[in-house]
Amino acid sequence: MAEQLVISETTDRATLYTALFPQVKALLAGENDPIAAMANFCAAVHHVFHWHWVGFYRVQEGQLVVGPFQGPIACSPIGHGKGVCGVAWKEARIINVPDVDAFPGHIACSAASRSEIVLPLHGRGGVVSAVFDVDSAVLNDFRPADERGLAQLCSLIEAILP
Repeated sequence: MAEQLVISETTDRATLYTALFPQVKALLAGENDPIAAMANFCAAVHHVFHWHWVGFYRVQEGQLVVGPFQGPIACSPIGHGKGVCGVAWKEARIINVPDVDAFPGHIACSAASRSEIVLPLHGRGGVVSAVFDVDSAVLNDFRPADERGLAQLCSLIEAILP
């Protein structure tokens, strides 16, 4: 298991994702517990990108319940189709919100959050069993490179979801 991440000094996100992916893959190698994997995953992503909040919500008994995360206190539970996370879960697609104040029904867990991206994660049965949520304190912070890079990283967690 890796004890530290080795990331070059750059602001180019595509380069950061390229460097991060094999290290997270090595970090999670042999990990069968989704919660443990999610915890280290969040720590790695938060360490590299320094976003306001990064974390998982798991589908539990018909709602999203906060899982491992890095950042300030989280909202939980979240209903199906509610807020950005609930919509990503309901629609089973990536939701990239440039300005959270313009998103109808946005759940404001932190006033510092300005933009958000949420990726649904599918378990073995093909249904969404969790979402990965990232909040930024910067408006319009997420680009297609983030959608691609985060989706690739999330595939590592999907591989061990029930």
